[in-house]
Amino acid sequence: MGGLNSMTGFASAAGAGQGHAWAWDLRSVNGRGFDLRLRLPDWIEGLEPAARAALARVATRGNITLTLRIAREGGTAGGVDRPAIARALAQVAAVQAMAAEAGVDLVPPSAAEVLALRGMAEGGPDETARAALLGALVADLDGLAADFARSRAAEGAALAQVLGGQIDRIAALTEDAAVAAEARRPEVERALREALARVMAETVDPARLHAELALLAVKSDVTEEIDRLRAHVAAARALIADGASVGRKLDFLTQEFMREANTLCSKAQNPGLTAIGLDLKAVIDQMREQVQNVE
Repeated sequence: MGGLNSMTGFASAAGAGQGHAWAWDLRSVNGRGFDLRLRLPDWIEGLEPAARAALARVATRGNITLTLRIAREGGTAGGVDRPAIARALAQVAAVQAMAAEAGVDLVPPSAAEVLALRGMAEGGPDETARAALLGALVADLDGLAADFARSRAAEGAALAQVLGGQIDRIAALTEDAAVAAEARRPEVERALREALARVMAETVDPARLHAELALLAVKSDVTEEIDRLRAHVAAARALIADGASVGRKLDFLTQEFMREANTLCSKAQNPGLTAIGLDLKAVIDQMREQVQNVE
């Protein structure tokens, strides 16, 4: 058993080592599923699967973006590795010379195309240094993910408070509806007697008479709607107490709440009960907006 988690969260971290300095930025917003977007340097092989695994351990839903900015110490992110550029240009020149000997014309590469080559961005160390840098970055991931999870849990605790108040309001309105339904009983009975008189004046078929009376009773009885609203209140409270990735279940439950509130309004036949039904719909709609943020 645990608290709710929000799909909104944020975490950041910074580090330095192996001749580099870096900064992590991790944030998420609500989403229908688990959508992880990684903005990582492609020259650090092995970092992406480690990042995916770390985040999958702490989140199951949300649109999540992880960004890593890295630069050589003393430089700035987005610079270039001049020795690497020189090697790349020499290789390009050799390829163009071989193509010319073979009678093949090549279009000279643009500066952007050269920079797009692996290792051109500043921070492309040799293999040994790259492995050490990978280890340092991977070591950051568990702490970053833990901070991210705490952020989502804090947002979730606030959501639980809001949702709990809304569910309490729905419960109170449901009981108000039960009282109003009982108070309107004489009015409903009078309407049924008048309807019965009209039916008997129009038909003498016993089967049709029975069907008409049953239909009139169903149209005016809100007992089942009130009972189902009470059951939904209990289910919603249990889900919030559970708190384990219950966003989809709560979303479905708000739809069921609204279904009963709509039916209650359609059967009300009484201004007071109709007003309660409209208040119910307003609170349920507010609850549904909050539930969209629950993991």
